[in-house]
Parts: sequence; C-alpha cells; structure tokens
Amino acid sequence: MDHKLEQDLKTLALFICTYCRHRHGDVGVSRVAFKTHDVERITGRRVMLCPACTKLLSHAFVKRANCPIEPKPACKHCPEHCYHPSYREKIREVMKYSGRRLVLSGRLDYLFHLLF
Repeated sequence: MDHKLEQDLKTLALFICTYCRHRHGDVGVSRVAFKTHDVERITGRRVMLCPACTKLLSHAFVKRANCPIEPKPACKHCPEHCYHPSYREKIREVMKYSGRRLVLSGRLDYLFHLLF
C-alpha cells in the first residue's frame, strides 16, 4: 500500500472516529476489523465505532483504495463520484463536523485536508 493511500485512509478513520465519538458516544461501539485492511496498523490505534459509522468507514476505505483516478484529487473535486449518494452525504457531514472540531482542537494539519 502506498504512503498517500495509507495517509488518506488514516485521515478518513480519524474524521469518522471523531464524529462517532462526539455524536454517538459509547452506545453500541465495537472494535473495527476489516478483512481487506488492517485498520489498527493504518491508524496506529484501536478503532471503536458504532455499527453505522463502521459501515461508513468500510465504504470509504473500499472506495478510496479502489479509486481509478491518478493522481487522486480530493473527492469533492473529483469528476467521477464513486460514493453511493447516501454515503456521499454522510461523509460530507462527517468531514464538516470533524474538520471543525479537529481545527479548533489545534490540529491545523487537518485544515489543509479540508481545504484541498
């Protein structure tokens, strides 16, 4: 797996974890494990999500890992939208919410991700 892909997957996991922790709390969370990706190695920690956020993360990982466009643009600037429309709306909501939270908590490196 190349470094750019791994960094994108790590960022997706961070954004979804932040969203889930603040919006869904600890209700029904379980450890995330996929057959296709070693989530703990990619993120560097154990990932705990609710079932809905686990499903969103799985969809995001598959779509990002199989993106046919090189070099990969930001999804919001992509000419081909590969996310299912319901997941696309949800990931927008997650990015908007988590991006603000991470920037306000001092994670300015994610401001770059939000803008580009």
